[in-house]
Amino acid sequence: MLSLLLFAATLPTAVDAERAFARDAQLHGQWTAFRKYADPDAVMFVPQAVWAHEFLKDRKDPPKSVTWRPTQSWVSCDGRTAVNTGPAFRDGKAYGNFNTVWQREKRDWRWVYDAGSPLRAGDAGKRQVIVRRASCRAKAPGAPVIPPPALTPKQARTNPEDNGRGESADKTLGWDWKVEKNGAHHFRVFLWTGSRYAQVLYNNVPPQ
Repeated sequence: MLSLLLFAATLPTAVDAERAFARDAQLHGQWTAFRKYADPDAVMFVPQAVWAHEFLKDRKDPPKSVTWRPTQSWVSCDGRTAVNTGPAFRDGKAYGNFNTVWQREKRDWRWVYDAGSPLRAGDAGKRQVIVRRASCRAKAPGAPVIPPPALTPKQARTNPEDNGRGESADKTLGWDWKVEKNGAHHFRVFLWTGSRYAQVLYNNVPPQ
């Protein structure tokens, strides 16, 4: 019975984690939920990159949280890393898209990247989630390499170009981001198809 209860408490996928995250924001407060699910090295943007735990520390929850729901999820072959995106709402009106990178450590999902982007046409009305998983086929000789691993905390903190990269442990899902000095934000996601890395998401956020 105990093992069944433990299994029931586990969030199987990053989509489940996203929904739990969004639900907790409504039940317990927006920044409280952000702190709860954030990885120790999570990054968010204001618009320059900041360490989430430092930015969120002691930050009071707004009277009313934004709401959001996933409509697309790209998942690594091993199922332990995913990128979710979908519409975000304020007072019931869609104002943009959220983009979250999730990683599962042991039993728990934690977000490592969270940023907004302009609302994509048609997203506000979508309810179903389209999940696309990376191929588990071996890499072909001469296949392009995925973006290099994420910067170390020291590098990320001091890097004058304000950028970072990351990849899943099995190297089938990768992402990179860059914030320009004027606040413009670029975010790309790559998925292994079995023969190459396909760019499946590109966000070009104008200066704020």
